[in-house]
Amino acid sequence: MRCLRSLLFGMALGLAGLWAHAGGRVVIVSSDNTAAYMEARQQLSTDLVRGGVSVDDILRLSVPEWAAQSEPALQARIYVALGTQATDALAAGRAPVPVLAALLPRSSFERTLRNNALKASSAFTAIYLDQPLQRQLALIRLALPQAKTLGVLWGPDSQPKATVLHAQAANAGFSLNEAGVAGKPNLYPDLQQVLGGSDVFLALADPQVFNSNTIQNILLTTFRAQVPVVAFSPAYVRAGALVSLHTTPEQVGRQAATLVQAALRGKPLPAQPQEPNDFEVSVNAHVARAFDLALDGKVLRQGLRQLEHLP
Repeated sequence: MRCLRSLLFGMALGLAGLWAHAGGRVVIVSSDNTAAYMEARQQLSTDLVRGGVSVDDILRLSVPEWAAQSEPALQARIYVALGTQATDALAAGRAPVPVLAALLPRSSFERTLRNNALKASSAFTAIYLDQPLQRQLALIRLALPQAKTLGVLWGPDSQPKATVLHAQAANAGFSLNEAGVAGKPNLYPDLQQVLGGSDVFLALADPQVFNSNTIQNILLTTFRAQVPVVAFSPAYVRAGALVSLHTTPEQVGRQAATLVQAALRGKPLPAQPQEPNDFEVSVNAHVARAFDLALDGKVLRQGLRQLEHLP
């Protein structure tokens, strides 16, 4: 019986490899060779091989390498674009097979769609890096149960989320203290006004608000105002935010692999872009102690997963 099972398992793997080869390649196009892209690409490749895709049917290219290839030579069945540059290239090149974009924020994907007169569909879709607003509000409720007012600065990329955040914040029992900074040369007067009436500052990814030129001053100003920051990047936690909610490149790779494997079996990619289905919570222990808080990232993550009924 054991021999028969081994034989059947081997035959299944062999057939899976033949099936994937006959169906064409999975072509992964990376925006560059920095660590995040390489980690996502490696996890994606590893999970695809575990799922029965032959190593020979996974082609990993940079944007220039993809541009230098002829489409027939690639024999692609599906593309995975990692990052904004790769997504832009595949959109402009009008790839003839489905494209799954990943490792990019919603604002970047939507800008790519606009610039190329495209709409999200099962032929061109994405996994966003942005965390669901409901998940972010749930984290604040778990980490800071006494908080009632959220401070928010809106920039041009984050402003489209305002209506949804207003509704979800009200449902979660929060009020908003907000200001728009689009087009303003100095965001600090608005930041100080927002902090004056806020229990916590919710940082929403927006390059006009949060960038290498502003983040240190924002974190210093919020700390002096005794308003903790809930951020979207572990780098901001290391720099002085209280806590962050984020998805790792490996988690992006796993989610992408699940969608690609389903597509290879004949199921269309989701027509609507997906939010991340896994995440991590990082805590700055020094900042937590300064606010007299005892927070554990693993405990907060598990609490969020239980609220979302995730395994």
